[in-house]
Amino acid sequence: MSAFTDWLSDPSAVRCILVEVAVRVGGVETVRYLSNRPFRSNATDAPANTVYNPIVVGSSVRLVERLSVLETSASLSFGDIELANQDGALDDWLNDIWSNRPAVVLLGDVRWARADFEVIFSGVVEDIGSRARDALNLKLRDKLQRLNGPVSEAVLGGSTQNKNQLIPLSFGECHNLSPLLANPATLEYQFHDGPSERLIEVRDNGVPVAATAALATGKFTLSVQPFGKITASVQGDKPSATWNNTARKIIERLVTGYGETVNRFSAGDLDTANLTGFDAAHPQPLGVYLSARENMLAVCGEIAATVGARVVMSRAGLMRLVRIELPPPGDLFEITASDVLVGSMRIIRKLPVQSAFKLGFAKNWTVLNALDTRIPNAHKDLYDKEWLTVTASDATTRANYRLDAEPQQMDTYFLTEQDVLAEASRLLDLFKVPRFIVTFDAVARLLPMELGQGVLLKYPRFGLTAGKAGMVVGLLPDWDRGSVSVEVLI
Repeated sequence: MSAFTDWLSDPSAVRCILVEVAVRVGGVETVRYLSNRPFRSNATDAPANTVYNPIVVGSSVRLVERLSVLETSASLSFGDIELANQDGALDDWLNDIWSNRPAVVLLGDVRWARADFEVIFSGVVEDIGSRARDALNLKLRDKLQRLNGPVSEAVLGGSTQNKNQLIPLSFGECHNLSPLLANPATLEYQFHDGPSERLIEVRDNGVPVAATAALATGKFTLSVQPFGKITASVQGDKPSATWNNTARKIIERLVTGYGETVNRFSAGDLDTANLTGFDAAHPQPLGVYLSARENMLAVCGEIAATVGARVVMSRAGLMRLVRIELPPPGDLFEITASDVLVGSMRIIRKLPVQSAFKLGFAKNWTVLNALDTRIPNAHKDLYDKEWLTVTASDATTRANYRLDAEPQQMDTYFLTEQDVLAEASRLLDLFKVPRFIVTFDAVARLLPMELGQGVLLKYPRFGLTAGKAGMVVGLLPDWDRGSVSVEVLI
């Protein structure tokens, strides 16, 4: 990557942007090859001997990358590419089908072979439009857009009263969930659509009862007719020899095994090195139960947020998990005043100081009120609560900033008090002091930076003179001009 970085700073570089975008034309799936300069690939390239249509307005290629800091949602990158259409020759393109088709944007020198170009965006087309008489606009979204749909639409089927109910899904360990009655005649219940790890216990109005597990299908059968509400504690999804119970494993399983088949991720859509390292650093067991229609992107965002992370896509179109933390792990990339364009450094956001974090954990997936059964009162109290909670607080910060003593509860998928307390304490340490997001325009040397990257920011303003560790949370590269706007959490 260093040679590419050197080229980005080379004043003699002749920057060429290539856009390879799929589209459905007249019922046929095809690919259109576009560029901002005349370009033809070599015989040894893929695609070979291909002429790129030079209709891309180079200065219009704006690809915005952002990492959510306080919001727990997944972090989608987006962009817009303008296509020159002065004579109306492209008007018919407005009637073609572009939605959710793959798009790849590459950057290199017009004198290079196609194989030497670097991918600067790999995602999908949201749609095509026109904001001016003489231009069309391709609206781009990163690959996370493919996850913006239901996790599952599989229903039970058959002829029972629950035939139109969604088959539930269980991941990790889930306590006291309400399984789906799959067959009233045989008292068969289902808690997962597929192989599962373990049926821990089945209860009838909170009282343990006998049941026969069929783990290969995520079901169990009662031995006797139930008296009241049937619930179960289970260890869910296990499609192979490995039980999926960590944030990385559950998210990876969801994006590769669920949702519309055409939109599922493959191994080629995953940053394996990042995900493997993340799993090793964050092995906390989680529990997720989905019994209703849920959005895939939202669920993955909530799972990642449990361990303080966000789901993001790299420029090459690979899914990553990035944890919001200061200082970020690994080596810090040093940024000095010489990298910053004069007068561009400014603060764009001051985050609220927080003196306490209250996190919910060990979710009781079925709240049972006023149980009239012969079980210990302590158990009744547990079944009566949806969440157990922990609170990490700092009295000095609360007094200094005159903040409320009781914070708003944030729910998580953690199972153990040890894990949730560690995360609450980490969040408190992160946000009990003033945090800022600064932005600045930078030289081409910073163009290859990535979301979540750790930096050491040195600048003669805003308390940065001696240098302060930060995390990159926003990027707006201008590949045509060779500059980039950077946002850093400090």
